[in-house]
Amino acid sequence: MPLVEKFGNDASAWTKTFCVFGLVAVAAFLINFFGTKERVKPASAGEDGKVEDVPFKEGLKALFKNKYWIMMTCVLALFFLYYAVNGGTTVYYAKDILGDKNLVSTINGIYNAIQIAAMFFIAGLVKKFGKRNVFSLGLILSAVGMLVLEFGGSTMPVIVISSVIRGIGNACGGATIWAMVSDTIDYGEWKTGHRTEGLVNSACSFDYKIGNGIGSALLGIILEIGGYVGEAAVQSSSALFSIRLCFVWIPIVVFIACFVILRFYNLDKEFDGIIRDLHERAAGR
Repeated sequence: MPLVEKFGNDASAWTKTFCVFGLVAVAAFLINFFGTKERVKPASAGEDGKVEDVPFKEGLKALFKNKYWIMMTCVLALFFLYYAVNGGTTVYYAKDILGDKNLVSTINGIYNAIQIAAMFFIAGLVKKFGKRNVFSLGLILSAVGMLVLEFGGSTMPVIVISSVIRGIGNACGGATIWAMVSDTIDYGEWKTGHRTEGLVNSACSFDYKIGNGIGSALLGIILEIGGYVGEAAVQSSSALFSIRLCFVWIPIVVFIACFVILRFYNLDKEFDGIIRDLHERAAGR
């Protein structure tokens, strides 16, 4: 919000602000790309480190025989929908529900700082409880954080507590979700004999577009149905409900749906045996 105000606090100011964010993001991605070396070989790789190419048609068939990939695909699409709806409503929630649009910086700042700090402790939890259980714990914490903000009042201590709880919860999900997707690649190879990293990661990118697209459209539709008027000094009760629905209740529904899906995800228990079996197959070739 300070950047938006600095650029003129109008529609074009938002464009300029996100151009700045975009440039920073591109720089960060390039540092990540050029600074990362691939050191781990798949179990099925030959001595040269290469894996045989899988024809697209065969890879696609293998993908849909991978039950854990299907589960994670659904979870990813839901999660990106949540990010789009919740993130897009933060400004409205701060301005019209909490009464101060500058609270966006407070909410997101604490939330992101706690999330980054908590990431350093997630590995220990994963070793003890498994990725699925840590992710599930994160979903519960995220929902609790939302409810604290919704029912605790708009005081600063409540905002801080909510952001801390949500930050820890999202760290649990952020630190495990992509590792779980990677695990489905090994499961798919074990199940079908085909290793489909490219298709799996392309599908993840597709999930992002689907979830983000639907979430963004849903946000606009709900605010319009609720009668939200951007220039109005005071919003109608239906407009305020639509903001609460997008910021709090749709995310909670997403968390519950993801939690239910993860009850059927048992790959953590099977994973060591699968990797062992893949190594044995590779050694026997």
